[in-house]
Amino acid sequence: MLGVTKTTELKELKTIYRNLMKEWHPDKFEGVEEEKKLEAEVKSKELIEAYHFLVSIAPETIAAALPEYTETISASTIVDFSYQKQTLQLHFQDGSSYEYLEVPKTLYVKLINSDTPGRFCRRHIYHEFVYRKVSKAVEA
Repeated sequence: MLGVTKTTELKELKTIYRNLMKEWHPDKFEGVEEEKKLEAEVKSKELIEAYHFLVSIAPETIAAALPEYTETISASTIVDFSYQKQTLQLHFQDGSSYEYLEVPKTLYVKLINSDTPGRFCRRHIYHEFVYRKVSKAVEA
């Protein structure tokens, strides 16, 4: 949708996103057919969602958040997890949640059957899949 690759840096991604938003911003379609304006609204929402997703999994974002991620996976236990469309979501005791992308269903089944989900995730999930933070830890 944004026409980027895995090696696109955040600065370039931001420029591409801004240019596409200039082209598809709904305000640009004032006074034209309602259908065109609605199309622009849908397209701009998709662009925003795609941009935020790509920023959340960008290597620079992951590197910047690595200390916090390491603290969470080391010191906080898993309290719940869910799986949908090859996305595994882990919820930690500190209130944070992470999504792991492209997790095979067979691995999820092994996680369900594991006696120690934390140990299983340390061995097979945490550093093996692209992940992104979806909720922040709760300050105590």
